[in-house]
Amino acid sequence: MHHAFTLSGATLHALPSGALYWPAQRLLCVSDLHLGKSERLARRGGALLPPYETRETLHRLEAEVDRTAPATVICLGDSFDDLAAVRGLEEEARLRLARLMAGRDWTWIEGNHDAGPVEIGGTHRAQVTLGPLTFRHIADRSEKHEVSGHYHPKLRLKGAARPCFLLDSKRLILPAFGLYTGGLSVDDPALTALLDPPALAILTGARALPVPLPLR
Repeated sequence: MHHAFTLSGATLHALPSGALYWPAQRLLCVSDLHLGKSERLARRGGALLPPYETRETLHRLEAEVDRTAPATVICLGDSFDDLAAVRGLEEEARLRLARLMAGRDWTWIEGNHDAGPVEIGGTHRAQVTLGPLTFRHIADRSEKHEVSGHYHPKLRLKGAARPCFLLDSKRLILPAFGLYTGGLSVDDPALTALLDPPALAILTGARALPVPLPLR
């Protein structure tokens, strides 16, 4: 079950998967897919992780695209773990992405890990403004009416850390959608400095669960 809320006059749905849906615009938004992370770690001599995260992340993305049938998809940056990971994509993953993108307005926002996978197709932007909302990778404290990602926020509840959306009256920060991603606690100063009370964490999982945050 999703959690519906209003930001800057737009009614949005935080989905249990960590994706965001804007019904009025038929827009699906995800952040921090980090496709190819296991390949990058192996290439750079890091930890050897099972190389299935791209397949599973794309499977989760396909499920949301099938469920919401969006006309527009925005990926909020760090869609790939680096640009070499784009070139290292298996053909199956490229074909799955091509099928997902077909017939849709698909925008890749530039992230700090990738400058935009230009060889994949779609539109590539530093940020996008649609209606009252601006979509960018990293939140800007001086701005408002924004939707961003980057921080991979998590909230510990009953001993388990769960990815979550963070929401106040000015901005929304999405959780990472990718399978192999760490996270930053919601009480980290980097996040508390961005949000004004009253703020809300919306936990992902079986359902989108809103939890009030005592940030300061």
